[in-house]
Amino acid sequence: MLVKVFGHKSPDTDATASALVWAWYLTKKGTPAKAYVLGTPNTETLFVLKYWGFEVPELLSTVSTEDKVVIVDTNNPAELFDNINETKIVQIIDHHKLVGGIETPAPIDICIKPLASCASVMYTLMSENEIETMPKNIKGLMLSCVLSDTLEFRSPTTTEEDKKIATFLAEQLQINMHDYAMKMFEAKSDISFFSDEELIKMDSKKYEVNDKKYRISVLETTAPKIVLDRKESILKTIESVKANENLDEVLLFVIDILNEEATFFVPNDAVKNIAINSFKLKPTSDLVVLPGIISRKKQIIPAL
Repeated sequence: MLVKVFGHKSPDTDATASALVWAWYLTKKGTPAKAYVLGTPNTETLFVLKYWGFEVPELLSTVSTEDKVVIVDTNNPAELFDNINETKIVQIIDHHKLVGGIETPAPIDICIKPLASCASVMYTLMSENEIETMPKNIKGLMLSCVLSDTLEFRSPTTTEEDKKIATFLAEQLQINMHDYAMKMFEAKSDISFFSDEELIKMDSKKYEVNDKKYRISVLETTAPKIVLDRKESILKTIESVKANENLDEVLLFVIDILNEEATFFVPNDAVKNIAINSFKLKPTSDLVVLPGIISRKKQIIPAL
């Protein structure tokens, strides 16, 4: 039976490319596998796929009790199908905190490591010979994952292991890592074709914090002004998404990659209080700049 490999909803570069990498790896090891996405990838991901010669993986809209699945880049049931526990989960590979809620009828293979990308974790699971003989385009996907999730090593999630992995892959590919990273970030900054709701949900995860239900969204860009110029309509859309999804709040952070800061959208008094209590800054308008804040996992979630 074909194993279905996929990451979280609102797929980013790491979720999409890691699924492709692991599907390739499983197939090579004798277990036929296929990568899928659970949503539309962002513009950075589309650039990466095209650059390394891949088609966008097929969209997977449902899973059944008959499906064998491998979950990558998440272990959070809220980011997966509602019936994920009814499938035959055979493996989970991730680099996020253990959330809980996924259940299996028997022991499975789980690997969660404190590295900056899921692809980094996969790299550590492969032998030296497997890495050396890996096709160029698979190495390119892995490098892209590390550069994307570390924001080219700017993010506090970055480890020395991530840097070593990226440097080795770049050398193998004979590619200028900085130039390539900038091309990725430029592609991510092209948001002209996306609606306000799509922007809010593009890199977004649902969390429960202190009994509050939040959608926490980050939009990483080298050109934040393009997003901020749409402030008025985005603020209104934040409130409509909140109402439609029965959430307590939608928290949107526009990450300025080059200046290493976040602009936090403040659509109401409740979010204003979050800015004061969690980030120790009092907004004087419907936007507040958070210096040095660029990581949802290491900075935003812990602050909340």
